[in-house]
Amino acid sequence: MIQNNKKWMVAMIAGTMAIALGLMADGFAKVKKGDTRPLNTATWMKNVMKPNCGALKKEIAAGPKTEDDWASLIEHAEILNETSYILMEDKRCPDGIWANAASKTLRNGSDAVIAAAKAKNAAAVEKAFKKMTESCTSCHKAHKKKK
Repeated sequence: MIQNNKKWMVAMIAGTMAIALGLMADGFAKVKKGDTRPLNTATWMKNVMKPNCGALKKEIAAGPKTEDDWASLIEHAEILNETSYILMEDKRCPDGIWANAASKTLRNGSDAVIAAAKAKNAAAVEKAFKKMTESCTSCHKAHKKKK
């Protein structure tokens, strides 16, 4: 009887671990790609997020001087803001870290960059940009593979 209880307990633990590992694998797969659309997350980051974030950083460092400079800051921040929505769509979000980074830190930070740029407040743009990029740090720490 005791032997059967031990076998049953081992089977239950093994089954629970298999389910947990399956759920974790599903979450990690979503980091790479959504459920129904073909775009790989890394492709979006490489071709949309990184170029716009990098351009925004350079433009902030150079100091916006003209109407076109301010408009460019706004455009880059708007694209980054839209990214915060895309990263949450198609069941792409695997966990709370991702959700907080995308739907709160990135979205709120880019909203603040947009507002500050519309007000032509360079110091506020820089402060908002630093806050916004905390989303990258927190999400990459949890989800980006080390090379």
